[in-house]
Amino acid sequence: DNVFLFRDQLIEEYSSFSRSFVRIQAKDIRDEIADQYEAGRYWPEPLIQINPNYQRKGTVQSLVQEGVLHPACAEIFQVGKTEGAPQPLHLYTHQLQALAKGQDQKSFVVTTGTGSGKSLSFFIPIIDRILKNKTTDTSPRTRAIIIYPMNALANSQLEELGKFLGDYGDQPPVTFGRYTGQEDDEERQRQ
Repeated sequence: DNVFLFRDQLIEEYSSFSRSFVRIQAKDIRDEIADQYEAGRYWPEPLIQINPNYQRKGTVQSLVQEGVLHPACAEIFQVGKTEGAPQPLHLYTHQLQALAKGQDQKSFVVTTGTGSGKSLSFFIPIIDRILKNKTTDTSPRTRAIIIYPMNALANSQLEELGKFLGDYGDQPPVTFGRYTGQEDDEERQRQ
C-alpha cells in the first residue's frame, strides 16, 4: 500500500542481510558501524520529485484553422502517425508562447523539463515559416540550420522529425537532413 513503508521494510531487510556476512570482534568498531547503519549512512532518504503536469492550451490543428499556421502543419504535426493512428497534436502553454514569439519574428529561449516538448517549440515555428516562404520562393535551398551540441542529440532529433515528416514518400512538404561529419560523400552532396 504505502511506498514509504515498503522502502523502510526493504532497507531493514537489506541492512540485516548486509551485516550478516561480517562479525566484528572489536566493540568500538562494531558500535561505530551500528551507529552508521542507524544514522542511515549507507542509504539516503527517498528522493521525491514532482513531475509537473504542463497545461495544454490548444492543438496545431486549431492554429491552422485560425490561420496562424500554414495548412500543411495540420497534417505534419500529428501524434500517432508512425503507429497508423494520427491524432491532433496538443500544445502546452510554453510551446504556444514560443510559437507566438516565432510568429512575431522574435528570439526566444525555452527552458523546461525533460519531455515537455522543447523541440516542438522550435520545430513548429521553423517548419511553418519554411512552408509559408515556399509559397513565394520555390527554389530548392537550405532554409534553416539547427545546431546541436552533441551528435547523439542531433541523431535523436532527426528521429523525432522523422515521426512528423517521414511518411511523405517522394514529395515531402519539407526535406531535412543531418550533418555530423560522419556522413559519406553522397549523403553530404545531397544535403
